[in-house]
Amino acid sequence: MGFVSVWLADCVKAQQPAVSPFIPAPEILQAAQQITIPAIRAPIRFLSDDLLEGRGPGTSSDDLVQLYLSTQLEGMGLKPAGNSFDFKGGWIQQVPMLGVTTRNPATFEFRSGSSSLSLKYFEDMIANAGKPVESVSIQDAEVVFVGYGIQAPEYQWDDFKGQDLRGKILLMLNNDPESDPALFAGRKRLYYGRWDYKYASAAKQGAIGAIIIHTDSSAGYPWTVIQTSWSGEEFELQGGDEQRLQMKGWITNEAASKVVAQSGLDLKTLIESAQTRDFKPVSLDTKISLELSAAVRSKSTGNVLGIIPGSDPKLKDEYLILMAHHDHLGRSETRDAKGDAIYNGAIDNASGVAALLAITKAIQSLPKPLQRSVLVAAVGAEEQGLLGSAFFAAHPTVDPNQVSAVINMDGINHLGRTADVHLIGAGKNSIDAIVDRIAKFQERIVTPDLFPEKGSYYRSDQFSLAKIGIPGLYLNAGTRVLGKPSGWGEEQLNAWIKTRYHQTSDDYDPNWNLEGAVEDTQLLFFIACEIASAKQMQTWDKGDEFASLRKEQEK
Repeated sequence: MGFVSVWLADCVKAQQPAVSPFIPAPEILQAAQQITIPAIRAPIRFLSDDLLEGRGPGTSSDDLVQLYLSTQLEGMGLKPAGNSFDFKGGWIQQVPMLGVTTRNPATFEFRSGSSSLSLKYFEDMIANAGKPVESVSIQDAEVVFVGYGIQAPEYQWDDFKGQDLRGKILLMLNNDPESDPALFAGRKRLYYGRWDYKYASAAKQGAIGAIIIHTDSSAGYPWTVIQTSWSGEEFELQGGDEQRLQMKGWITNEAASKVVAQSGLDLKTLIESAQTRDFKPVSLDTKISLELSAAVRSKSTGNVLGIIPGSDPKLKDEYLILMAHHDHLGRSETRDAKGDAIYNGAIDNASGVAALLAITKAIQSLPKPLQRSVLVAAVGAEEQGLLGSAFFAAHPTVDPNQVSAVINMDGINHLGRTADVHLIGAGKNSIDAIVDRIAKFQERIVTPDLFPEKGSYYRSDQFSLAKIGIPGLYLNAGTRVLGKPSGWGEEQLNAWIKTRYHQTSDDYDPNWNLEGAVEDTQLLFFIACEIASAKQMQTWDKGDEFASLRKEQEK
């Protein structure tokens, strides 16, 4: 079944009212011509240059990026929107963080009776301090397999079954159950499948640690991403009094199988039992002792915020947010096989920032401002757990009740023009219909999540705003690349994730075909114009997991 058939089968809603075609006004079409290959290429080339040392949060290169972006917005004529509702502050919303660098032992020792199993740090398992403390000491903690570690009353699902798990180390599966379409949306990953949910869920049980079993299929990326993302300095927002783990860990599937086998059990059998509501935690009769030391320091990054005031007397007090994260992973402690130690982050996410700037320039070129105001937000520390957008959500500089939607840009198309566009989180809100109309204008089709099990909607910054009720749009590049054989685009995407995602090889390439990037960015510009001019604010679809949060915001 082709992509068109999948879209028709999965996403067309019965008895939908007819919608008028998208016909952009001449001034909108003319403004879209501001979005060109050079306009996108230049910021990518600058932001991913070695001189910026990977744009790590809290570094001098992070400060340089913030200065660059604020001057870009200033040069386009935006007003600073960093510190207050009246926009009399500066360009930067300071995001206070704590940096924690955990020192792991060379090996991790699991004991079961008289037997001992030694796993290698980095190769088999990685452990980080679960909170900003200088030392973690865990002695003879029992390891308990808890399935997916999910409590979901709406699905009558509880992996813990009231067992006393205080002081235990919980071994957990990544993702959420996907075999039953009636549970957890089938293959489509929900927030229950996210690692941050799982660690928080374990902490609520009083566990002192949690170790998530990694597989490429359940994570959506290889073990090398865990190695790069969970080593070196990790950041978190300052403050917060939520219950915390002492240790957060990841383990390969092969190593986890050895831990389970040490207790005379079989991991595949345990995984099978975890697919049903009847599952109960299983003690592995295995204990671990662990000593971690950590260096803790206060750091900060910044969200670069600018405002384009709206023109409508009433709608100008409502907002559309355009968002992209400006950070990446910084420098590696070691060099790769080519001697490279810099995570340049060209696609992730210098490219998204380039699209953000191009759209902003196009909006500013309009002879008359859009009806709603537009808040341009280049946020920091996304790679550390959506920290910049989470801080903005907790400390918004505009009233969330007055925000119609957020359009988030995280990576762009570098393969050429495509017949399709990939809508992450399809079926969640009213923005879908706008995307469909404008894609038809471009003579393209909209495909829903090609890899719903990856939970991509919960892995980028629109998720932070969804948690305060704001509908969000997140598009990825299509895979039906014009002039290429069937399946070529998907192969390229999978190869990029395997070899470049969160690797030092995510470099700028002058040979990229950015014609598709231009078309996708123009698509987002048209969508922005529609949202900013619509009579009503955007809404969540009935029954969506975030719909009630929107209602709470409206009270």
